Amino acid sequence: MITLTEENYIKAIYHLGKQGAEVVSTNAISESIQTKASSVSDMLKKLSEKGYANYVKYQGVNLTEKGQSIAINIIRKHRLWEVFLVEKLNFTWDEVHEVAEHLEHIRSEKLIDELDAFLEYPNHDPHGDPIPDKHGNFKHIEKIMLSQAIIGKTYKCVGVDDTSSAFLKYLDSNKIALGTKIVVVQKEPYDNSVKIKFGEHELMVSQNVAKNLFLKEV
Repeated sequence: MITLTEENYIKAIYHLGKQGAEVVSTNAISESIQTKASSVSDMLKKLSEKGYANYVKYQGVNLTEKGQSIAINIIRKHRLWEVFLVEKLNFTWDEVHEVAEHLEHIRSEKLIDELDAFLEYPNHDPHGDPIPDKHGNFKHIEKIMLSQAIIGKTYKCVGVDDTSSAFLKYLDSNKIALGTKIVVVQKEPYDNSVKIKFGEHELMVSQNVAKNLFLKEV
């Protein structure tokens, strides 16, 4: 039986290693989950022994096919619960991540399949991230960062890279959400800030914001 802690490590490796395929350093995992490196090394040995990961001391770790399957299943549950919390329980998109962190460890496959059906099989979560189906397949979403957008073209907001409460509250306070249509008005070379127009509003956003907002051309 896989433990909750093991699931958290597998999910961290998956995200840090770009779907678990790339090798991730012990220090990167330690920083991500805020655990000392020696404890990380011990856990990686366990994951390797159980066939979830390929771990080589001093080199790093990536996930086996078995480990990737587990990670994708955890992500599916997490994102479905986020949809449920927003659509059915009136949570805001900056509130759901922490709650979904707990709910993602529920192991009832029937419950998750019924939840998926109840929500009418959503393909993205409240932050715009794709939700894998029960077979692990993702629907690919074509997107670019706001910092890459072309002046004068119209885009639609389709996601965020930073899912922190602070960033999502910033977007809420400026009335930017998934589906908001955005036109890039100006780019400032000095600090890479970007002026955008949406509806009747114009806003100059920082480089940090421009690197964390995903758009799709419309």
